[in-house]
Amino acid sequence: MTINTVAILSPGEMGAAVGRALHQHGFDVVTWLGGRSGATRERAKTAGFREIATLEALLGDADIVLSILPPELAPATAETVAAAMKRAGRRPPYADCNAVSPETVRRIGATIRAAGGVFIDAGIVGNPPGKAKPTRFFVSGEAAGLMDAFDGKGLDVRQSGPEIGRASAIKICYAAITKGTSALHAAVLIAAERLGIADELHVELPYSVPDLYKRMETMVPALPAVAGRYIGEMKEIARTMDSAGVTPNFHVGATELYQLLETTPFASERRDTVDPNRGLRRTVKVAAEYVKARPAAE
Repeated sequence: MTINTVAILSPGEMGAAVGRALHQHGFDVVTWLGGRSGATRERAKTAGFREIATLEALLGDADIVLSILPPELAPATAETVAAAMKRAGRRPPYADCNAVSPETVRRIGATIRAAGGVFIDAGIVGNPPGKAKPTRFFVSGEAAGLMDAFDGKGLDVRQSGPEIGRASAIKICYAAITKGTSALHAAVLIAAERLGIADELHVELPYSVPDLYKRMETMVPALPAVAGRYIGEMKEIARTMDSAGVTPNFHVGATELYQLLETTPFASERRDTVDPNRGLRRTVKVAAEYVKARPAAE
């Protein structure tokens, strides 16, 4: 089939960037913004989206639907779309592109297929389109070949096999390392502040592991701005690790770390409005003040 019109649910930071890239490569990018804020509407308009009044009308126009949402919203969104497919009598292929576990994506796929739809598993790896490296879309499922329409058009599409769950597993394992490592770094630095040895640690780290410390300086100050989005992802990672027979507790802890960072004043920032002058030490010092006492270990 030929793909001309791409529906994206919804134009958040990643969704808007994907839509912008596809719009720049000639695709008609549409969305439905029922109940969304004026800021979201403005972001979609700036990215070149065409807003459609109802979800049923969106399905009528779209050649494919890409779900790009916070992971905790993905199952309910699929249920809403499946119900609209039945009402509209129109069932464009549906690609779930969210950071969910293989178990969750198989459940989402079952919801879409029960409505008579075609389902694609997709996992997004890397920064939003527009950065130095193309954003990677790992895709799997029997209909995953449809996603090749976007390869080389702002996206790097990588086929991962016919099994639903493989693409999501790749995304989850990648994020378990990258975002999980950032959580570990922040947690240990916060602990150092509370233990009163932060000055010594911040001298030793750039001396003995300068590349690692540079990563901390780059990544940790921005974590409060994205913490709210990472919490659901850490829960999906923990679920995936548990299903693989590996301890989920690393990422249960990462979930708690991001929940802590979300309580700090810096959580009101966006990734593009993070104060570049605040730096690593200030971020960690303030976060340490928001730590709540935990029960003593037995």
